[in-house]
Amino acid sequence: MKIVAVIPSRYGSSRFPGKPLATIAGKPMIRHVYERAKGCRELTDVYVATDDQRIIRCVEEFGGKAIMTQGVHPSGTDRVREAASVLGLEEGDLVVNIQGDQPAFNSSSISLLLEPLLKDGTISMSTLMFHLENESHALDPNNVKVISDRDGFAIYFSRSPVPYYRDAVNRKVYYKHLGFYAFRMQFLSLFSALPQGVLEQAEKLEQLRALEYGYRIKVIESRWDSPEVDVPSDIKKIEHLILP
Repeated sequence: MKIVAVIPSRYGSSRFPGKPLATIAGKPMIRHVYERAKGCRELTDVYVATDDQRIIRCVEEFGGKAIMTQGVHPSGTDRVREAASVLGLEEGDLVVNIQGDQPAFNSSSISLLLEPLLKDGTISMSTLMFHLENESHALDPNNVKVISDRDGFAIYFSRSPVPYYRDAVNRKVYYKHLGFYAFRMQFLSLFSALPQGVLEQAEKLEQLRALEYGYRIKVIESRWDSPEVDVPSDIKKIEHLILP
């Protein structure tokens, strides 16, 4: 069985054009993500899936592997599915989707993500969450929140703070969804073939497609956060985390 990580990376971004090539602590952001992915011992290989030749050149220059994909995809996971198909991955192989705008993630979080699929053959998709200590962070729509059931399967993901606390409580508990997914290749192909659902379109969250069509997502709590780069001003925050 192969376990392959694919990093979807678009050049075009309305808030931050060329974001994957932005310099962070002396390296392009996509290189930080790629090198951290390579630090996960379970992975057979790592690829960047992109729609832009400039990103291809950048990845190849630092010795990485990149795959050119179509320009238009409904989500990053759909781009990952195209790359996995190009690689000829088989139904039982595992595919990890690592968002390309998380240059400071802990490589051990990928091991956490993979553990349920390696232990339980009935689980087809997993993702990660992180406990938010600061309630104000739950109010930020860029921090996607997740709630799960008693067995650790996702109930819902939202840009709004969930759950909604109707009554005053001493301590409100929120979990941030982290942008990592692991799939069995068979399910990834099925997922990508599904039409976008109403919830996915409303929240602009690709994982809601699985829930809306009745598929379960295992959610594992990580003790490591993974801050994203959404706008240029986020780079300084990331450098504070990376630089000694």
